[in-house]
Amino acid sequence: MANGNSNGANLGFESSLFAAADKLRNNMDAAEYKHVVLGLIFLKYISDAFDEHYEALKKIPGADPEDPDEYRAENIFWVPREARWEELKKNARQPSIGKLVDDAMDAIERENPSLKGVLPKNYARPTLDKQRLGELIDLFTNRLMIGTADARSKDILGRVYEYFLSQFASAEGKKGGQFYTPQCVVQLLVEMLAPYKGRVYDPCCGSGGMFVQSEKFIEAHGGRIGDISVYGQESNPTTWKLAKMNLAIRGIDGNLGEHHADTFHNDLHPDLKADYILANPPFNSKDWGQEWLKDDPRWKYGVPPKGNANFAWVQHFIHHMAPTGQAGFVLANGSMSSQQSGEGEIRKAIVEADLVDCIVALPGQLFYSTQIPACLWFLSRDKKNNRFRDRRGQILFIDARTMGTLIDRVHRELTDEDIQKIASTYHAWRGDESEEDQYKDIPGFCKSADLDEIAKHRFILTPGRYVGAEEVEDDGEPFEEKIERLTAHLKEQMEKSNELNKIIEKNLRDSGLLP
Repeated sequence: MANGNSNGANLGFESSLFAAADKLRNNMDAAEYKHVVLGLIFLKYISDAFDEHYEALKKIPGADPEDPDEYRAENIFWVPREARWEELKKNARQPSIGKLVDDAMDAIERENPSLKGVLPKNYARPTLDKQRLGELIDLFTNRLMIGTADARSKDILGRVYEYFLSQFASAEGKKGGQFYTPQCVVQLLVEMLAPYKGRVYDPCCGSGGMFVQSEKFIEAHGGRIGDISVYGQESNPTTWKLAKMNLAIRGIDGNLGEHHADTFHNDLHPDLKADYILANPPFNSKDWGQEWLKDDPRWKYGVPPKGNANFAWVQHFIHHMAPTGQAGFVLANGSMSSQQSGEGEIRKAIVEADLVDCIVALPGQLFYSTQIPACLWFLSRDKKNNRFRDRRGQILFIDARTMGTLIDRVHRELTDEDIQKIASTYHAWRGDESEEDQYKDIPGFCKSADLDEIAKHRFILTPGRYVGAEEVEDDGEPFEEKIERLTAHLKEQMEKSNELNKIIEKNLRDSGLLP
């Protein structure tokens, strides 16, 4: 995170801004308020980027700052006069502010076809308190004060947008998880796959976090943003809109299709072969429409059961992997061991095809939407490609269940150190040139197993079966002496417990609470 400076991007900036915005929520449901707030943040970003270029054009002889083509040529959204933040700021305390915001959203969509049908346009509804709406506009006017550098403004507003998404997901609980994957999980997936160059695909993209984190990864490692192209799909219409805004606010040119659509029944990228697939599909989805897809060519390793879509997702990912493509995705833990409804046979076929590269067991309490334990799967279409060592016939198992730190009573996060440890273990195992450390099995944490060993476990992929128990450091005390000492200590503790029980019982009798 950036250091403190005049543009407000100091440590805790996002959280203090969210706290202020949340005070204005009053009794409005978080799911509804989310669109009010995020729509305004997006409008502020659009207007700020426009204003910045507007001021630059004023200084260029012969340039017309009111010419839309001057902005489109620089991949900047054209903002009509009535949609500019300055106009909303002037009228923030007017009763008509709701209609003015709706008109601004309409005008921006009309002038920028890529945003058609994306922006929220129900600020004039009677149930939205116009005084609080005006206060929210004032808050963003005063607190989202962007400097003069476009890259910096994107970073600040992008960070704010992402932080607000996470907070709304937490507030919405289970429903929130449908549009937001915790950042630490996304970061781990991206750090492990390392998508430097090629096509990145997420067929259940939620609000677009996988794409944003991929761009951040490239920037952090000195790559070029233009070296990846983004393809996605989302079935929920409001979440699809959030994703479109999230990519736009980050300046990411992604193909999310012309509309929302169900990936299984209306694949918007049927011919895509992706170099990297990153995804967090819904866990254990029932009623996913299997009866209409029994003969689908994607089910190369077996028809997924009607009552669980986990292996429909896995096979969809495999279907869209390029010849040297890789995939990293989240699934419920049951995917590693279930033998029900033919799932064990499908998993066996995928393992025998030597597509599974790595399995990571995650700690609990990472997700806003569910307490179901989860894991990460990593697939590789070609384990003998030129980028890494020949890993044919091997799978890496990592047990990270004890990692992470509690951030509140119900949520856990993986730390940067946790993510680095897991990712570097995988990179060392697969033979990344940039990884200096040599891979070695660590009891209780990681194990490289061959297919013969996995077959002995009936193709169950739970890391705990393979990594064994963590080695305990020898303290030098002989075993017999340790047992004798511990037994004596236990006896002493039991005697003290009996004495305390007698004292408590006597006090209760003396007070008349016991006969």
